[in-house]
Amino acid sequence: MAHTFLLEPGRWTLQGSWLENHGMPISIKGMTLVVWSRDNWFTMATKLIFPNSDRAEIALQYKGRLDRRERQYSFLLQHNLLGQGEGEGWIGPETIVQHYWILGDHQRRSSFETLHQVSQNTYYLTSGIMAGHFLTSTIEASLERQPG
Repeated sequence: MAHTFLLEPGRWTLQGSWLENHGMPISIKGMTLVVWSRDNWFTMATKLIFPNSDRAEIALQYKGRLDRRERQYSFLLQHNLLGQGEGEGWIGPETIVQHYWILGDHQRRSSFETLHQVSQNTYYLTSGIMAGHFLTSTIEASLERQPG
């Protein structure tokens, strides 16, 4: 099964849980839009909200380049709460794995994400944000591709 997330333009909804140290899971919802240009550049914009919570929304914008014949890519990231970052991704047979780090951050924050393909229209995301060597938060969520 060929990957549809990231490798094809599309609109995806996200629904799952956000977890922090010693806390109860918090409901999280979101939307991701993937757009491709003719010269193998992609833009991916994600907005995450916490329904029934006073937490600030999270907005991420990725810009990267991936030659269709390659299995690895790099990207620049703008994160509304953490700042600017850089990252890399690997495309495996059943998963897409991404890692990013925040530039000039004295807390040395970074993230590791795995998107496991369940079907052409569904992925399961597990993601963690670290400060130095310590895990600060995780996300477990399903992504569903929207028609059109």
